[in-house]
Amino acid sequence: MKNPKHASKRKTARARHELYRAILSLRSEQECERFLTDLCTPAELEALVDRWSVVAYLSDGLPYRRIHELTGVSVTTIGRVARFLSSGSGGYGTVLERQTPPQDSP
Repeated sequence: MKNPKHASKRKTARARHELYRAILSLRSEQECERFLTDLCTPAELEALVDRWSVVAYLSDGLPYRRIHELTGVSVTTIGRVARFLSSGSGGYGTVLERQTPPQDSP
């Protein structure tokens, strides 16, 4: 919904909610992986992964530089995630609370 001349705020909001419903319809990690791989470019997916990879470290109170050393994610991105973790809409916190530890592969 890039062109504001052709997309009203209502249409943009509707499209956003349709995306949210599509994500909520996924039933497994594999379905989610396939959907996000189709939806995002490799760079977009990498950016999402980078942001998510630092959330737990920030939540644990690690310094930005240490998180950078562990993940390779830029300090700027880490700062942006930290800002939203503390002052965003609560999405990161909700997922952190609900997430179960990943299963180790055999």
